[in-house]
Amino acid sequence: MEQFGDDLETMRRVPLSNAHVDCIREIAATREYEAGEMVVEVGDPMDAFIYVLDGEIEVVDPYSGERLMESALGPSQFMGESGFLNRASHFLPMRAAKPTRTLEVDREPMLELMSRIPELSDHIITVFAARRQRQFELKNSAIKLIGADRDHAVQRVEQFLSRNRIPFQSFDLDGSDDETVEICNLTDHTPSVIVEKDEILEDPTPRKVAQRLNLDLCVGKADQLDVLIVGGGPAGVAAAVYCGAEGLSALVVEDTAIGGQAGTSSRIENYMGFPTGIAGTDLVYRGQIQALKFGARFAMPRRVSNLKNKDDGTFCATLEDGQELCARAILVATGVQYRRLPIDRLEEFEGAGVFYAATEMESRFCRNTDAVIVGGGNSAGQAAMYLSRMARHVHLVVRSDSLSSTMSSYLSERLEADDRISLHYGTKVIGLHGDEHLESVTLSGPEGEREQETRALFIMIGAAPNTEWLTGLAQTDDKGFLLTGNEAGQHSPFATSTDGIYAVGDVRAGSVKRVASAVGEGSVVVSEIWRHLDEQSGAS
Repeated sequence: MEQFGDDLETMRRVPLSNAHVDCIREIAATREYEAGEMVVEVGDPMDAFIYVLDGEIEVVDPYSGERLMESALGPSQFMGESGFLNRASHFLPMRAAKPTRTLEVDREPMLELMSRIPELSDHIITVFAARRQRQFELKNSAIKLIGADRDHAVQRVEQFLSRNRIPFQSFDLDGSDDETVEICNLTDHTPSVIVEKDEILEDPTPRKVAQRLNLDLCVGKADQLDVLIVGGGPAGVAAAVYCGAEGLSALVVEDTAIGGQAGTSSRIENYMGFPTGIAGTDLVYRGQIQALKFGARFAMPRRVSNLKNKDDGTFCATLEDGQELCARAILVATGVQYRRLPIDRLEEFEGAGVFYAATEMESRFCRNTDAVIVGGGNSAGQAAMYLSRMARHVHLVVRSDSLSSTMSSYLSERLEADDRISLHYGTKVIGLHGDEHLESVTLSGPEGEREQETRALFIMIGAAPNTEWLTGLAQTDDKGFLLTGNEAGQHSPFATSTDGIYAVGDVRAGSVKRVASAVGEGSVVVSEIWRHLDEQSGAS
């Protein structure tokens, strides 16, 4: 399957050109560090581009204070990863291993230089993105989660970090290795989130972690945006890329994680350009890097609670904590969410055996148990194929008597041919059983009722649009999907019934529920938004 980021070993051997270093030198200050002096601490914002002239900068284990890895940064290399693009925080401390001299440039002038020299930008961003991916894969971070297997609050933090490609380490409370025992002793064997050596976050939430890592941007009234994009799935991120490329000030507000519903898919095989498939999170993460490169901003996890239209034609969105954002145009890209099963004890088992995504994080709960997946669409099929590698056996529960109308034929054929997967047509889940964790489900099908042992139930059924926050400003159909184009009395196929509010992706009535379609709509709509803003400026 397609992986994100070039081989870092290769990139180490490709230094910046002398011409590019000379350009950096013109706007940089020279700084010297003594051996052992800290260059950055955990939580420091990535507000400077640091290029090593002489010496060596090493990564430090925040718990032991020792060198964390053999490799270090030497002459002609530079510090940083993709968080630099939006001024996120450092996940690991770094210090001078020997007397070191650097060139250092403040973040804004460096981004401006990168925008003027595409070759320089391409080189730096490729290394940044690959480093972040490598950090995530190796779990190199000062962030440690304890007890996600037991505590839903810690599990929500884990989901947020994992789907946003933020490196962290996770420890089960039952672990017996020395490191796990030491960490669990630090927290009195209670579920916790630790940042750095001894900072324990009380009542952990994704929002608190995001604030600690500078991901939760200050998004108050200071600046009026050209476009507020609500939703960070494929459609919203594609729009952010094109808004940035066209010079529009754009902010993406996402309440969970970049990727949307596509981010819950472990493998997308029918997206053009990736013949071996790509994880949904990786696909959309590529787009996020592009959008950041062009100056778009992201705020997460934040949620828009309502929207109002001002007399001057601008819109103001209120966030969940009362903060207000104003923009000249609104792009609704909130997509859909899986419907919940109308079944007793569902909420009780959510996070304790009931899941709505099938990524690497959730897959570990399938070891040594059968997995049950409810749904007949592509997402459910992809989840079945992925989880069959970890679970003892996978049971795909389908309400209808066929997959032909709901799933791509290549995928349904694979499912039918895989002896690790059983298809249960005309069947539904009618009961959940267990104490603190799900232990079994009751299936009702053509042959009656039976109990299936499982500790992992994945629900991937239906699609409920996320449109309540619009507070009636745009017309919807009877299912809550936004009407656009002719159905909304507009010439533009993506314009809603209110001028200045546009909708793309799965939230739009009549849209094709595919990742490629969402990306296409998010890309195309920007020209229409630009035209609307131009007309608005001419009229004022």
